[in-house]
Amino acid sequence: MTSKRVLLLGGHGKISLLLTPHLVSKSWHVTSVIRAADQEDDILASVKDQPGKVEVLISSLEDIRSKADAQKVIDKSKPDYVVWSAGAGGKGGPERTQVIDHDSCICFVQAAADTPSVTKFLLVSFLGSRRFKAPWWSAEEWKETQDLNNGALKNYYPAKLASDECLTAQTFKRASLQAIVLRPGRLTDGAVTGKVSLGKTKARGSVTRADVAAVAAGLIDSEAKGWFDLLEGDETITDAIERVIKDEVDCVVGEDVEGMIRDYS
Repeated sequence: MTSKRVLLLGGHGKISLLLTPHLVSKSWHVTSVIRAADQEDDILASVKDQPGKVEVLISSLEDIRSKADAQKVIDKSKPDYVVWSAGAGGKGGPERTQVIDHDSCICFVQAAADTPSVTKFLLVSFLGSRRFKAPWWSAEEWKETQDLNNGALKNYYPAKLASDECLTAQTFKRASLQAIVLRPGRLTDGAVTGKVSLGKTKARGSVTRADVAAVAAGLIDSEAKGWFDLLEGDETITDAIERVIKDEVDCVVGEDVEGMIRDYS
């Protein structure tokens, strides 16, 4: 297996700390971007005795103000794949959410799309990040989703949606970029179960962060591309990933892809 270089943005996040060992177990090289030096020990401890390598890069995502800023990080780490699993986490108010979840993320998406050596970009989003009702959802499910997006998530939702749409648009700008938007439901801290519902799921439900990390690791090491909703379920992760690839599942169905291209290409 060819060793890959992965740029992991938001390296000290809960999902990232669980994802890093999966990536390093493949003998891959991970550059984990963190904002503070005191986070480094947690990352190194998570990959003890693994065959790959982790390099920690201290760089605050709040300081990424342009595509050029993001490009400097990409040029320094020289990744084959980029993973965005970062976010303000509700800390710092609406302004910080906008800076990290929207501005910084989009800068990295656009910089990665303009870097031919980056062939995959996986963005961890959330299940309700869509502009229109999913055709497989009921009217009640869509109303509940809208109520949440326009209520508790009123700042987070538009930031994540814009990032998802921007990444999707880049694949039309550069067809060789394999874009994956992983969209989990409510996150829990339970142990990995290895059983999920992936693809066109219900609108509400939960999934462990450990399962999200395992699915992310499987998706980025596959030919999968598109939007994938994720909840706890009954299908093994391996079988679920094989199925969505075989059936060409893409949860972007029902969204205005032409509008995304117009806005972000």
